Amino acid sequence: MIPIHELLSRIRWDRDFGRADFVIGYYDRVSDEIIRVPLADLYFEPDDHFSFDLVDQAGELHSIPLHRIREVFRDGVLIWQRAR
Repeated sequence: MIPIHELLSRIRWDRDFGRADFVIGYYDRVSDEIIRVPLADLYFEPDDHFSFDLVDQAGELHSIPLHRIREVFRDGVLIWQRAR
């Protein structure tokens, strides 16, 4: 399994691969469940290689560490999953 930061880089820089619809599933410690969000809704700070930002439905900003990403879907197909 490739590290999540390498997969995210491939999505960003490989035009053919990155044209798909991606969904990221991350572990939410408060609700104790995996939350799935479209990759397009996430913001990755250019100099931050450890987390991403997400604005939830209530309008609150959350910074989520990359190690909490548990799964990645490409066009509805699971392509990456962190070992449990």
